[in-house]
Amino acid sequence: MATLPESHAAKLASLSLEEKASLTSGADFWNTKAVRGANVPAMLLTDGPHGVRRQAEGDDHVGLNASVPATCFPPAVALSSTWDPELLGRIGDALGKEARAGGVSVLLGPGINIKRSPLGGRNFEYLSEDPVLTGELGAALVRGIQSQGVGASLKHFAVNNQENDRLRVSADVDPRPLREIYLRGFQKVVTAAEPWTVMCSYNRINGVYASEDRWLLTDVLRGEWGFTGVVVSDWGAVNDRVKGLAAGLDLEMPAGSGATDAQIVEAVKGGTLDEAVLDRAVARVLKLADRTMPARDGGSAYDVDAHHELALEAARRSIVLLKNEGGFLPLDPKAAGSLAVIGEYARTPRYQGGGSSLVNPTRLENALDAIVAAASASVAFAPGYRPGEDAPDAELISEAAEAATAADTVILFLGSELESEGYDRTGIDLPAAHRALLAAVLDANPRTAVVLSNGGVVATEGWDERVPALLEGWLLGQAGGPATADVLFGRANPSGRLAETIPARLQDTPAYLDFPGELSHVRYGEGLFVGYRHYDSRELEVAYPFGHGLSYTTFAYENLALSADDGGITVSVDVTNTGGRGGHEVVQAYTSLPGSAFARPRRELKGFAVVRLEPGQTATTSIRLDRDDLAIYHPALGRWILEGGDYAVEVGASSRDLRQAAVVRLAGDDVTAPLSAESTLVEWLAHPAGGPALSAVLHEAAAAGSRFATLLAEPEGRALIGSFPLARLAAFPGSPLTREDIDRLAKGVEDAQ
Repeated sequence: MATLPESHAAKLASLSLEEKASLTSGADFWNTKAVRGANVPAMLLTDGPHGVRRQAEGDDHVGLNASVPATCFPPAVALSSTWDPELLGRIGDALGKEARAGGVSVLLGPGINIKRSPLGGRNFEYLSEDPVLTGELGAALVRGIQSQGVGASLKHFAVNNQENDRLRVSADVDPRPLREIYLRGFQKVVTAAEPWTVMCSYNRINGVYASEDRWLLTDVLRGEWGFTGVVVSDWGAVNDRVKGLAAGLDLEMPAGSGATDAQIVEAVKGGTLDEAVLDRAVARVLKLADRTMPARDGGSAYDVDAHHELALEAARRSIVLLKNEGGFLPLDPKAAGSLAVIGEYARTPRYQGGGSSLVNPTRLENALDAIVAAASASVAFAPGYRPGEDAPDAELISEAAEAATAADTVILFLGSELESEGYDRTGIDLPAAHRALLAAVLDANPRTAVVLSNGGVVATEGWDERVPALLEGWLLGQAGGPATADVLFGRANPSGRLAETIPARLQDTPAYLDFPGELSHVRYGEGLFVGYRHYDSRELEVAYPFGHGLSYTTFAYENLALSADDGGITVSVDVTNTGGRGGHEVVQAYTSLPGSAFARPRRELKGFAVVRLEPGQTATTSIRLDRDDLAIYHPALGRWILEGGDYAVEVGASSRDLRQAAVVRLAGDDVTAPLSAESTLVEWLAHPAGGPALSAVLHEAAAAGSRFATLLAEPEGRALIGSFPLARLAAFPGSPLTREDIDRLAKGVEDAQ
């Protein structure tokens, strides 16, 4: 155990074994235990990836009791579409202020699990299908929260990509996708932002519960990444408390009956658990208590109105303009004529998902009121459907069609209500009531702009070709209504970009045949090919690609330049606003390595930048592609390596809208694999030291008349049996090699390196 501060060492020494065990589990649903005699305070932990959900009363975890009002910022599904770490840092700062004002020591977020399938019920709480984007945005949120003396809790660690059977299911995933896709975002946040807590997930990973996975919680998280904070369980994720503590789980939440504390005491007394392991966990809890002292000081406050304005800014920046045929948007209040606003979501907004992240907003504004205020002409409204009901209502649809017929322009609000903690979606189509309404409205008036409200992607194929303008509004938090109106009428220029692909069909999605698994196992059979990596590598048609988003202005790219050094690649490109409005452009840099010796996606996002430009303005945008992000995980070597070669760098506005390309050469790491009797003939001959040594033995045997050795030395023979391990060849009759020869050769190669 690292040297403790004197105050912590003194506290540890003063604690009884029972008191130490008690500090590693909760006192109730939300609070840790205090030890008054040793001056160890209780800490309040509460939900809140996009707002502080502090319960007003009771020990409720699932939202049955009212929570204290707090700013409901757009959930992660929307915030990720900003691609803007600076904005997310400000939101994190605001979340930290609100948590501190409520005496919250740890805010349970952000959630950064990869969106493996669009069916994931909790995708609205997560950022992206890409680990680099996820890591950058997650780090910004953590830094913002912790700037206020409130701990963040990075979750759910790890490979928690579905709700189905989430407390037992084993995510069975190979080493490269595990490291390069599902752990990479966590690694970026831990190393860049140093979260004070990490929350382990419910599920198993390759058969081992995350809460008792020493490889995950200690070897990787602490050993490789240098994490120094507290590992806290998800609520109810502990399977075996003693095993968990030994693996690196410091804090079990919520409270139990006291039985698991007693198990720890019994294990220490019985010699099956080293007390030093318990002391390490207690020391981490004491450190967290010191770090979060400002949250318990009291007397802090926050500016409710300013935070609402920040929520409004974030909602505006989160909206993605998917389609805008013929410049249908923005609407001119004077020229648009009479308006029909159709869809209950315009009046009763769907602004957040369900489950433990449910925030009680400080205020809630709807789009209908904002549109009425912005319009110059008359505005009619028709609900069209009842929220939560799938079956079409003929009367409501008829009323909506009449309103659409009478109007010059229609704004139609549609979406989905299927996203929640606890269960996954069963499909990605709009509800039947919404599809029927859409068809009736378009028949009545084709001058219709559609606004979507949804926490997971919805299919647009089959109807969006009839729609001149389509806005992806996600779940926009408490200020989503006026933000939507601002974009519709051009008071804000849409700048959101998709952080996940919208597929043409559910059947085209990477995990379609492997989600959600069976018999408490889910096989990650798509490997590295998640999200756009899958669609672009297979050249599949998609509805809207990763990174896509239109603007009311246009941008041009010129003068791409690349420079390489030991730390990675620096990308420089000139971006010019060639349109008539100021706006944000998200400059995206993708890399590939043609001719790689390893399986790789067609392209991968490795860096990005957000630039704000006025009409006619040019900015030279610099993007750093870090060596760590360019590296791949080598399972045989058990480490990250950078493969050398000519890297293609493509820069543009989405994974399928690439404006500039260039190539730069990077020197790679030594990726020579160790040789053994189980290495194949081809692997031996390709080895810089083993190849000459083995060839010399074969040539000597061939000169002595060995026909087998002659066969092995010739290209035809190598093609025939080159994939045989040398140990198998040694067992063949007439082989020029013995097992002793192979061991001697391997020892010689090892000594030479």
